[in-house]
Amino acid sequence: MRISSLLSVRSLLLLLALAASAAAGAQSLHNSDAYFGYSRLGSNTFYPNVGGLNGWNAAVHIHMRPFLGAEGDVAHWGLGASADIPKTTSYLFGPRVTLKALGVALFAHGLIGGEHSSSSAGVNISQSNFAYALGGGVDLPVLPFFAWRVGADRITAPNLSPANGQKYRFNTGLVLRF
Repeated sequence: MRISSLLSVRSLLLLLALAASAAAGAQSLHNSDAYFGYSRLGSNTFYPNVGGLNGWNAAVHIHMRPFLGAEGDVAHWGLGASADIPKTTSYLFGPRVTLKALGVALFAHGLIGGEHSSSSAGVNISQSNFAYALGGGVDLPVLPFFAWRVGADRITAPNLSPANGQKYRFNTGLVLRF
């Protein structure tokens, strides 16, 4: 009788351990994410006499360690702008720190990479430069695998950006958590 109760306790402990590991595994399902949304670039961020530009932003974040991941980010601005306004694309990557509680994710990132601008009207521009962005945001849960992101960054290309430029970008859009 004593052996059977010992086996029952062991079975119960094993069952609890399996349940706890399954719950931990379910938590890790939402550690990585893909984002796509609207982006607004500040006035004169990369070129003088260029007003704020509208565009899109896409990013993928891969969870690597607790709180720490790697992020890749691509954005394009100049949608709907006249032909003489340079269209700008940035491609950035770097570390991201994320804190989560109750489905809400706060994050901060430091991204480096480049930007490419082109314009075919007036002075022909086609050049690429080093760029970086520092900022963060918040992902607010909408559905089990979806969230809504609001974020802001200081973004600049040191060898190109005018000193008086508003070097920011604002992003908002849909996040798919996986």
